[in-house]
Amino acid sequence: MQLKILVADDDVIFRELVCDILKKEGYSSEQACDGQAALDVFFACDDFDLIILDVMMPIYDGWSVLKAIREYSEVPILMLTALGDEKHEVFGLQKGADDYIAKPFGYEVFVARINALVRNVKLHRLTEITFGEIKIKQETRSVFVNQHAIYLNRKEYNLLLYFVKNKGRILTREQILDNLWGYDFAGDMRTIDTHIKTLRAKLTSCGGMLKTIRGVGYMFEEDKL
Repeated sequence: MQLKILVADDDVIFRELVCDILKKEGYSSEQACDGQAALDVFFACDDFDLIILDVMMPIYDGWSVLKAIREYSEVPILMLTALGDEKHEVFGLQKGADDYIAKPFGYEVFVARINALVRNVKLHRLTEITFGEIKIKQETRSVFVNQHAIYLNRKEYNLLLYFVKNKGRILTREQILDNLWGYDFAGDMRTIDTHIKTLRAKLTSCGGMLKTIRGVGYMFEEDKL
C-alpha cells in the first residue's frame, strides 16, 4: 500500500518540487498552501502516514499546526524551515516534531530523512493488535472477534482503533469528534453515539468493552472477571 504524505508550505514552487521528489520515491502526496488548509486537509482525510510542515505559513504558522495535530495524532511530522539555528530545532522537537530540516537542503539528505521516518510507519502497518478477544490486522484493516471476521466501514474501523490505542482511558465526546470527524465538524454530537451503538453491535460479545461514562464520554476496557 502506497504511503500518503501531506506537504504544507506556502511556496507553491517549493511545494510542488517536494511532491515531485516524493512521487519519484514512490509516495503519494497531498498539498496545503497555508496553516488553515493544512489542518483542513489533515482532519478531512485522517489517513496520512507523514506530514511535511513548513514553519513560516500564513493564517496559522507551523508551530500552531503542529500543536493542533499533536493533540489528536502521533503521525510523524517533519518540520521544514529556513530558521536553521539550533534554538528553533530544539523548540520544534520539544513541541512534538519528529525531525527538523532547514532549507535549502540536498536531495539525498531529504530523501534519507523521509525514508527514516516512514520506516517505523511501515513496521507499524505490519503489526497486529490484540485486546481481549479482538484482533486488528492493520496491514489489511481487518478485524476479528473470537476468531470470526467482522465487517467495519472506514469510520467504524478508525473508531475502534482509536479506542483500542487509548484503552483504559476516558475519552470525551469532543475528543472523539475532533480526532475522527475533524476539529471543525459542524454536525450533531449524537453522531458519535450512533456510531458507537453500531460498533458495539458489530463487536458482538466484545461490545460491552465499549463502556459509557455517564456525563463524560466513553472508555474501552476489557471486562473484568
